[in-house]
Amino acid sequence: MEPNFKSGFANIVGNPNVGKSTLMNALTGEQLSIVTAKAQTTRHRILGVLTDEHSQIVFSDTPGVLKPNYRLQESMMKFVYSAVGDADVVVYVTDVVETPDKNADFLERLRRIDTPILLLINKIDLSTPEALDALAARWREMLPSATLIPVSALAKFNIDRVTKEIRALLPFGPAYYENDALTDRSLRFFASEIIREKIFLNYQKEIPYSVEVVIERFKESERLISISAVICVLRESQKGIVIGNKGKMLKKTATEARKSLETFLQTKVFLEVFVKVDPDWRNNPNRLKTYGYNQL
Repeated sequence: MEPNFKSGFANIVGNPNVGKSTLMNALTGEQLSIVTAKAQTTRHRILGVLTDEHSQIVFSDTPGVLKPNYRLQESMMKFVYSAVGDADVVVYVTDVVETPDKNADFLERLRRIDTPILLLINKIDLSTPEALDALAARWREMLPSATLIPVSALAKFNIDRVTKEIRALLPFGPAYYENDALTDRSLRFFASEIIREKIFLNYQKEIPYSVEVVIERFKESERLISISAVICVLRESQKGIVIGNKGKMLKKTATEARKSLETFLQTKVFLEVFVKVDPDWRNNPNRLKTYGYNQL
């Protein structure tokens, strides 16, 4: 490894629905974070690694900033705070719809840190140059030390510039991960996330926020990966909604998940999905730790 090699953490933070996960996928070139139109899709801190001969950027996609209403959301916010605390570069993502005064307390926290901040205004294709200039001026008042970059994560506009800016800010040092590493997460984790993504896409109201997906079996063979998953819900009535009339909704969700899993894993997948009631799992510290929310 060359003596001028750079390596560090570029941690992505911001409010829900500003396109953080789409940005994460665009920066890494991999589908590591699930993307839906609903807020609070991301619950965990997910790492994505981008390595070349001169540098290694470890991106971190975090849950959206919010005011917690239950223990699960408290854990989600601790992922956010830890990401700000250990970042070499903080990537704060907003968009052309969000107003700069939202979550003023969190922005005040960012103003107090010495870590370099990139402020990305996403979804600029939904705005006009005049409106974007006015919005940028307001954000410069809120975060005067940040480097502001307009982007479109969906169209991949200015993504190369963001990567270049991050590389310039990283400290010199050895790589944290092997050159071919893409993430620190297991295939089991991504299987559960893909199933949860389909739940967000297929169900309305409280169902997506009441659901956790647990992978009970992930068995690989030469030509097939066999996966058994359990969808945990809070109440018996939610179980009926997830299953649907004569099991149609569950079958639709499982079929869509299987197809996405086959694309992601590049092999045939056998997927079986069950539904069970796990009352108040979002407020139970032991259950949350079992489900991987270890920030409590």
